[in-house]
Amino acid sequence: MKAKVSILFYAKKAKANVNGLVPIYTRITVNGKRIELSTNRFIEISKWCTKSNKIKGNSEEARSINSHLDMLKIQIIDTQMELVHKKIPITAESFKSLLLGVDERARMLVPIFQDHNNKIKELVGKEYAPGTLERYTTSLKHTIEFMQWKYNISDIDITKIDHAFITDYEFWLRSVRNCANNTAVKYIKNFNKIIKICLANDWLDKNPFANYKSKVKEVERVYLSEEEIQSIIEKEFKTERLSIVRDIFLFSCFTGLAYIDVKNLTKSHISFGIDGEKWIFTHRQKTESASKIPILPVTQMIIDKYENHPQSNNQEKLFPILSNQKMNAYLKEIAAVCEIEKELTFHIARHTFATTVTLTNGVPIESVSKMLGHKNLRTTQHYAKVLDRKVSDDMRILKDKFSSSFKLNTKEA
Repeated sequence: MKAKVSILFYAKKAKANVNGLVPIYTRITVNGKRIELSTNRFIEISKWCTKSNKIKGNSEEARSINSHLDMLKIQIIDTQMELVHKKIPITAESFKSLLLGVDERARMLVPIFQDHNNKIKELVGKEYAPGTLERYTTSLKHTIEFMQWKYNISDIDITKIDHAFITDYEFWLRSVRNCANNTAVKYIKNFNKIIKICLANDWLDKNPFANYKSKVKEVERVYLSEEEIQSIIEKEFKTERLSIVRDIFLFSCFTGLAYIDVKNLTKSHISFGIDGEKWIFTHRQKTESASKIPILPVTQMIIDKYENHPQSNNQEKLFPILSNQKMNAYLKEIAAVCEIEKELTFHIARHTFATTVTLTNGVPIESVSKMLGHKNLRTTQHYAKVLDRKVSDDMRILKDKFSSSFKLNTKEA
């Protein structure tokens, strides 16, 4: 895109000195952005011609100052031509730097990205979860690996990032890194945040993401059926570790809490709700949104079972919970013993609460969304889409209504 550059000389009345003389300023407009510089010349305001942007008359003063302004105009035009010749993007910042002889340091991508990550690191536990820092750390690592693969460089001037850079980066994620669609899209989204920082600071004149489009594919969420939940409940395990993992997994199935939120639970999170019954009052670590969940009988039984467990008491936690990795490893053993063919992970418990435990049993989606701590109802609606049984139940009610209300005349005409 060709840069639009305009030049204007004007007398700046607001800057008049003690002698009543006003300075002449140069206004250079580059793609709508202004650069205002003093010409270091002062005149009486009555001598300035606004129409011609010069001093009136043919006096020695007028000839000298007007000649100086003409030289400045030539210098500005030469600056524009030099930027074009050097193939440097013409922006207000690059124009001013070259015109004033300032050796502008190129802004490189990696330090900007790293500075962003450092700020997140300082806010972990306050505004961000540890997983957020981990995702952006991995994103930076992937970005550097891509640049080495594509351009044989470890960093790049941000002004060199264009549409081709982004599409090639996405191709690398999908091919070399073998990322699935949604994973690749998330890494590109993380990279886009860094570009937005550059745009907000006016370090970039053009958004390289302007014509880029990507779409997250909806993933069918795995959840357990009532029969599968019952098989886990009824199974007797010989080892304590499997029993503990089973109980905490079931607790999540009947509360909808994610692993980290279950891990952070203490007795202080349990209190009496608006109905006089016991509720769990907590905040999701991932989104910091509130979750208020009534305690079901099976949930209370699990809480009571571990009330005096030495490990949870020592840690002042509600449960003696293991690491997420160990929990998921043991859940695979539980699935095998219970003859559940699904790949069991702790997060499936949250999906199970949303589908089998609540929505399938007629709990309104607004209530489910609030208990899950979702900020947007659309997030909860993803669970409702997979409930064929719920659709069948709803339609059965409709069928019963229509069968009693409408009678079709089947007699032949």
